[in-house]
Amino acid sequence: MLAKRIIPCLDVKNGRNVRGVRFSADQDAGDPVELATRYDQEGADELVFYDITASSDGREIVMDLVREVSERVFIPLTVGGGIRTFADVREILKGGADKVSINSAAVLDSTIISQSAASFGSQCIVGAIDVLRTDADTASPSWEVYINGGRKATGLDALEWVDELVERGVGELVLNSIDADGTRDGYDIELNQAVARRVDVPIVASGGAGTTEHILEVLTVGEANAALAASIFHFEVYSIPQVKSFLSDRGVVVRPYAA
Repeated sequence: MLAKRIIPCLDVKNGRNVRGVRFSADQDAGDPVELATRYDQEGADELVFYDITASSDGREIVMDLVREVSERVFIPLTVGGGIRTFADVREILKGGADKVSINSAAVLDSTIISQSAASFGSQCIVGAIDVLRTDADTASPSWEVYINGGRKATGLDALEWVDELVERGVGELVLNSIDADGTRDGYDIELNQAVARRVDVPIVASGGAGTTEHILEVLTVGEANAALAASIFHFEVYSIPQVKSFLSDRGVVVRPYAA
């Protein structure tokens, strides 16, 4: 059985790591390089770096900071934000990232997924999806895809969009719940379960982690392959070893932490 992964996330704005509720990003959460170093030392399985305003600002990602982070960590690094072209994907991989997370650009031109997967391999290409629930008055759950850091609705059904991303070659999906983001009320279990049962690529749950029980639930009931979390790690509510120990004690296979 493959080990479940615990992945801290750096949401970077103006050179600082920030957090908020439902993509507000209004609270300083520390220096991204210092945090990356700590998470590497604590035994994180991977690290995600998002330049969260690059797409909405129409600018390139902060590559100097990406390079600095990549030089400090010895775990897989996924980088996203501000990606518009195939050349951007290539530049980020050259800059030290192991994977590139593509969100808004894929919606605007999905051939960026096909071209990148064909050139660098699906294992390097992550499809990130920001979604908002739209099923308040319907019998079955549904979600709409948003872009530009959760600021712009697209009209795309999230489950249908998942199908296209996988067909075009993504090797992994990150499901960002806008409703749950930063609330610490728990992940959107229905979202993760629905996608996990629909496709055959790994699913990373994102948005809502507040307790170790939330992480356990999304990795078991939600059927996610990995849990991404931010606030609980940045503000030291839990450490990564604490989370892994909690999961292991309850029968979840995780990579052991070696001090």
